[in-house]
Amino acid sequence: MSQPTSSQPIIQVEHLVKEYSGASGVFRALDDVSFQVRPGAVFGVIGLSGAGKSTLVRCLNLLEKPDGGRVQVNGQELMALSSRELRHARREIGMIFQGFHLLMQRTVLGNVLFPLEVAGVSRSAARRRAEEMLSVVGLSDKASAFPAQLSGGQRQRVAIARALATEPKILLSDEATSALDPQTTASILHLLKDLNTRFGITIVVITHEMDVIREICTEVAVLDGGKVMEQGSVDQVFRAPKTAAARRLVLAEAAHSVEEIRTGKMVRITFTGLTAFEPMLGNIMLECRTPLNILYAATRTVNGKAVGEMVVQLPDSQVLSEKFMDYFVRKGLNPQEVEEGFHE
Repeated sequence: MSQPTSSQPIIQVEHLVKEYSGASGVFRALDDVSFQVRPGAVFGVIGLSGAGKSTLVRCLNLLEKPDGGRVQVNGQELMALSSRELRHARREIGMIFQGFHLLMQRTVLGNVLFPLEVAGVSRSAARRRAEEMLSVVGLSDKASAFPAQLSGGQRQRVAIARALATEPKILLSDEATSALDPQTTASILHLLKDLNTRFGITIVVITHEMDVIREICTEVAVLDGGKVMEQGSVDQVFRAPKTAAARRLVLAEAAHSVEEIRTGKMVRITFTGLTAFEPMLGNIMLECRTPLNILYAATRTVNGKAVGEMVVQLPDSQVLSEKFMDYFVRKGLNPQEVEEGFHE
């Protein structure tokens, strides 16, 4: 099997189409989807419910067979493979799910052993590999426990160990943290980042949460209505989303922090570096000589770089409002007007 070089994509999706037939006719879940993933990348696919994310991730290993287009993984065109060749190719594509999908009648060790047994690995080699993967995810002491005895975070770690058992080059994560609390989510994302760094495994993260994308991904594609609306570096999409679909996702979190609709134009601004909010606000109001109403402010880390964001309410005066907007543009603060849905 040919292997992709560092300059070649490890996943290449071209003009992907997936349709379902129902009582109301044909529904196109994926519509001309194209993107590439570099070897060793952590690539995010984000979209709201119904955007086509889960259909897309299942097409990446042909659990769902596309109706058109191409899916090339590890240098192989998956739809051209025989059933036997496809089973072999899937060993290099691990997958973790929101619902864990563990075998409840098997122990933790038994769950991790399962894909190795299916692959025909010898019992001694399979046990060594399974124990090694449990050590990697920090669950060596739970080998003899059953899934019902574990917390949600521990179950997801078992699922990750199982996905890693066959030494895949790619790990697909389908809403793997959606059922977890914030602290557990952070620990699972830290584990995935560590796996990417230690083993060079390529990770595709499917999620509806922008915080997950910011925390772990380097690149992102925004999916909406079965189409890729926007893609690029996480920093680019976070700081200056170009499409309405991307803006809805980026602004959704800030919206939850605003208690009520305010009069006057609302604008989101972003900046990089460790600049404190107070000096920046002071400079803005000193130059524009009028107060500015701050509705929301936060700092975040995007790809290891501090990024600040604010949502501010501009004065009702058109002259003063334009003065603030001119200042934001001159200072490279990426002003974006918040036009709809900015409330609890």
